[in-house]
Amino acid sequence: MTAVMWFRRDLRLGDNPALVEAAADGDVLPLFVLDPALWGPAGISRKLHLGDSLRALDASLRNRAGGDGGLQVVRGDPVRRVVAAAREVGASRVHVAADYGPYGSQRDEAVEQALAEHDVELVRTGSPYAVAPGRVLKDDGTPYWVFTPFSKRWAEHGWRGPIDPPRDVSYLTVDGTTDLPDLQRPDGLELPPAGETAARRRWQAFLDDRLDDYGTDRDKPGVPGTSRMSVHLKWGEIHPRTMLADLAERDSTGAAKYRSELAWREFYAHVLHHRPETARDYFRSEYARMSYDEPGELFERWKRGRTGYPIVDAGMRELRATGWMHNRVRMIVASFLVKDLHVEWQHGARHFMQWLVDGDLASNQHGWQWTAGSGTDASPFFRVFNPVTQGRKFDPDGAYVRRWLPELADAEDPHEPIDPIVDHAEERREALERWERIRP
Repeated sequence: MTAVMWFRRDLRLGDNPALVEAAADGDVLPLFVLDPALWGPAGISRKLHLGDSLRALDASLRNRAGGDGGLQVVRGDPVRRVVAAAREVGASRVHVAADYGPYGSQRDEAVEQALAEHDVELVRTGSPYAVAPGRVLKDDGTPYWVFTPFSKRWAEHGWRGPIDPPRDVSYLTVDGTTDLPDLQRPDGLELPPAGETAARRRWQAFLDDRLDDYGTDRDKPGVPGTSRMSVHLKWGEIHPRTMLADLAERDSTGAAKYRSELAWREFYAHVLHHRPETARDYFRSEYARMSYDEPGELFERWKRGRTGYPIVDAGMRELRATGWMHNRVRMIVASFLVKDLHVEWQHGARHFMQWLVDGDLASNQHGWQWTAGSGTDASPFFRVFNPVTQGRKFDPDGAYVRRWLPELADAEDPHEPIDPIVDHAEERREALERWERIRP
């Protein structure tokens, strides 16, 4: 027998239940489809990292297979390309990790129907999450919309332990494959190493060197206090249950806090699964009635890191230079856009998804809605981040600002605004006045 392993957000061999199931069927065609619906809108950072990750997966497959049968990359409509690949190798089953996103779930239903017409089964095994969205519910069978009770039930539900990659697999090839695009890397753009090996190395370094201080250092953008694992989770270069298994061996406040952050990722995936429209629309519909400004020149200056508020500008420049931004700074720049510039959160979320190498739809969109006051567990709208005080509190010596704004390297107070595009105090009052108009 033969089977197809259709890789998507699981670009690894280790702890990959779908791959193990495919190998149990017999010879395996390792397939990746460059889907124009996903590739087209992606920004250069995400495209470059994905290319690097696919090359790393190809190398791992060839190493396992003795140099033959690497990753087969095809381009086009997944419905047509997956069916064609399955028929070419005579596969009776196509294996995937279940996709719970709005687009992915609809795509998989279409592929499933098309495969069935040729007596081929689509088999979903596992997911990009420790606990698949839809499994953690209240006693009455309804979804949680508040994080704390969700996280408690999520932990009670638990998850399986990691599994080893399959051994002695014969990997197949197909015709019509494509080379990965050779993209021009913009000057100054520095991306993290991609692939399963890079993910494991980064995770181990974090466990050894920074986990114990994670609870206190995670909010400080000027120190290496975070794991920077979000990009590896995004592409499935490591599975969260692998990380949870390692955390379970460590009894520390840092480990507990990191486990909570993984739970937030799963909570937002749970919310998006049950409310797929919130990828674009308001979770709290009343906020759609608020008066917003059309994005214009001020929005463009925000995107370029030219607002005159150092912590905001540092974050936006870090995003352009690395495809990443510190989480505390993400909240600050989001608050500035929505509440100082009065621009709807969707515009900022779209910009982030274009540039973030770790751009995860559920986490990104609902993180923005949290700051905008319109999401689950939302920050109250009247909580308006002051970019100056936030900078001084979380980057007290200015290390972060000085790194990304070299023009402030010698400034006595690197957080003092310079020719700011708006007056924060005035815009805060304006934001709260607009909010008052929609309050019941």
